[in-house]
Amino acid sequence: MELVGKCSVVTGSTKGIGLSIARSLLQEGVNVVISSRHQKDVEERVCELEQQWRGHVIGRKCDVRDPEEVRQLIDYCVNELGRIDVLVNNAGVGIFKSVEKMSVLEWENVIKTNLDGVFFGCHFAIPEMKKNGGGCIVNIGSLAGKNAFPKGAAYNASKFGLTGFSEALMQEIRYDDIRVAYIMPGSVDTSFRGGSQQGVDSWKLSTEDVAEVVVQTIQHHPRSLTSRIEIRPSKPIQK
Repeated sequence: MELVGKCSVVTGSTKGIGLSIARSLLQEGVNVVISSRHQKDVEERVCELEQQWRGHVIGRKCDVRDPEEVRQLIDYCVNELGRIDVLVNNAGVGIFKSVEKMSVLEWENVIKTNLDGVFFGCHFAIPEMKKNGGGCIVNIGSLAGKNAFPKGAAYNASKFGLTGFSEALMQEIRYDDIRVAYIMPGSVDTSFRGGSQQGVDSWKLSTEDVAEVVVQTIQHHPRSLTSRIEIRPSKPIQK
């Protein structure tokens, strides 16, 4: 896909991987709608990004657990930018507790954010992409979607579910010229699990590494459908 002039929505894009994806798309000439659950974060990030990409970045508050807010986010992109060509479902949350100690509300938060939110985004974006003759959906998963670990039951369940969802959706809409890919990063240098190891000595992936893969995936020739991508640190700490 030629990216210049295309229009995109990136969920959970005021920090971390989502922000790096938004920046990378803007650098390629894409118009970007960023979003977050917190209006203040959206306003601050749009103000910052406008310094370099004024006229190409807008934002809207969106809690992906709420289908109505997701519908409004997709409508906002179409109404303000004219169309939606790319959807990056990045918003995610991790709560790492044993099944015994995890509350029902914590379980629901993880599943609703990481899995329901992706369904809502795709559900509302696909009809708009069909009107435009195609598009690209990228779901940000995790290697936790194939490798289970203790105290990760909720997170594993959400990411295993995302893998199955993405595989099925890819087969459903490939003939509508809508490509679906899901990217499964390993350890990424963010505050996601309680702290960052930022610096030149960090062994983890950077958020820019993941963003680069997202952009490359979208740019593939239409005859190429890259559906599942695993990306991991090349030299993790040896145990």
